[in-house]
Amino acid sequence: RSKAELSFSRLLSFLGKDYQYDFKIKLMNGNEVLVDFKVDDKYIEILDSEKDLDKFNEIKNNNPDLDIIAIGKSKFGVKSGDFETISFIDSETDQVGSIFLEDSSLAFDYAHILPLVEKCSILHGHTSTVMVEIIGKMVNNLVIDFSEAKRIIKETLSILDHKFFINKKYVYKEDSIHYYVSFDGPRGFFNLQLPKDTTFLMPGEATVENLSSIIIKLLSSKMPPNVEALGVYIYEGVNKGAHILANIK
Repeated sequence: RSKAELSFSRLLSFLGKDYQYDFKIKLMNGNEVLVDFKVDDKYIEILDSEKDLDKFNEIKNNNPDLDIIAIGKSKFGVKSGDFETISFIDSETDQVGSIFLEDSSLAFDYAHILPLVEKCSILHGHTSTVMVEIIGKMVNNLVIDFSEAKRIIKETLSILDHKFFINKKYVYKEDSIHYYVSFDGPRGFFNLQLPKDTTFLMPGEATVENLSSIIIKLLSSKMPPNVEALGVYIYEGVNKGAHILANIK
């Protein structure tokens, strides 16, 4: 017996109810199935798995007049499509929740060049605010403490603040102090000498979408083990920006 079946059998015994376990019934399609519990003229199926759910649906479809209910995890109860199915609430370890943080202090300044986009192919900058969504399993009814999440996000943004972002493919040489970058764009040929300590090389163009992905990668290593996914919104100016949502497990 599964843990849920054992618990339910103990409940029936506590209530003084006689029951039969693994009661065989014949379906209208000719199949025979075992129902977990028969109590008087009623039947109860415990939903522990997708297989149990398939069996319950087969019973309901073939023997619609049979007085049967199912008890199980909410994810199976919802899938059953039977509004009379009873579903118990899963334990908190099975619950997935999310929090989001949007605060004016979660912001950073940066400069970039997008050689493939005419309007943005010259050196320019932004002050961007960030909203972060953190998704994971609940631990003590929390995904993560807000103050801890805010500390992690601020620490991560400090790595990017007042940096120049550029695709690393435009670097043609470097020394101990500088990157040397050149490209031919819509506004002409650029040849730049960039201090390493103020430059952030990116694996791809320095778009706000790519920057969102970079922030997720930087955040992921700092998150507690129950966090499974992150969403990052970056606002680049007024009423525009990008949102990337990614699993980190």
